[in-house]
Amino acid sequence: MAYFLQQIANAAPVAALYAALAFGYSIAFAVTRRADVAYGALFAFAAQMFILFSGYGWDRLWLVLPAALGFGAVVALLYGVGAGLVVGRHVMRPLAFSSDNTVVVAALGVVLVLMETARLAADTRSLWLPPFLNAPVVLWGDPAFPVALTVLQLANTAAMAAIVLAGHVFLACSAWGRRWRAVSEDRQAAELCGVDAAGVYLSAYALAALIASLTGILAVSYYGNMDFGGGLVFGVKVLFIAAIGGAGTPLLSALGGAAMGLAETLWSAYGEFLWRDLVIFSALVLLLVIFRRERPVP
Repeated sequence: MAYFLQQIANAAPVAALYAALAFGYSIAFAVTRRADVAYGALFAFAAQMFILFSGYGWDRLWLVLPAALGFGAVVALLYGVGAGLVVGRHVMRPLAFSSDNTVVVAALGVVLVLMETARLAADTRSLWLPPFLNAPVVLWGDPAFPVALTVLQLANTAAMAAIVLAGHVFLACSAWGRRWRAVSEDRQAAELCGVDAAGVYLSAYALAALIASLTGILAVSYYGNMDFGGGLVFGVKVLFIAAIGGAGTPLLSALGGAAMGLAETLWSAYGEFLWRDLVIFSALVLLLVIFRRERPVP
């Protein structure tokens, strides 16, 4: 029983990460209805910039660790959101309402550019952050098998849950959220009512890039490293994660991401690790086939 509870506790940070990623992705997807693997690349790119500039602050600027991490986080946010704005304005917005295949090809190009930019900036070195805030917090004090998480795991879980909650409140209550909903439901009708659909799309992509950057910084703070090829892996994962709950509905997408994080952690605990991704993705494909929605051809 204690081992099972520990796995549930271990699933909380992973579920929160996937939920926040799916939430951010769904904000941009809702206004275009185009699959975009570049979102995962923005997540990985911000994480890699965080590692790189934290190391620069530590080695070259001689900052203490908290200041170096803060410096790295600020620069990573600037790079992540800046890259999102450039990609959204000059790549995705001109193609967003064209062929699906065009967007897929362009997104793959963006993934390669961001991956290679991070690799060249790091001189192909795999940099690691030092562990911090790793003191255990006991959640259930069983003498034989105490259930515990680290301070950083709890902080990351709370921060990512707060991102989802704050984003949901913002979309539900703000004037921009009303314009976003109008464009996501019917872009042409919204434009006839005076809504700037292209502007809403660009700001939605910027908001999605901000969430991707924040989650990238939080995730790599715990894991310590982000592989150069992680952008494509997370890009594909986010597509499936968001599709579980409905990629055009951010809160449902977040719930779908949390469900995938729980399933992934439980499989790692009780199943064969080498088969984890195959089993999880196969199950997702099966769910998408079973619950797909047919759209009548006019």
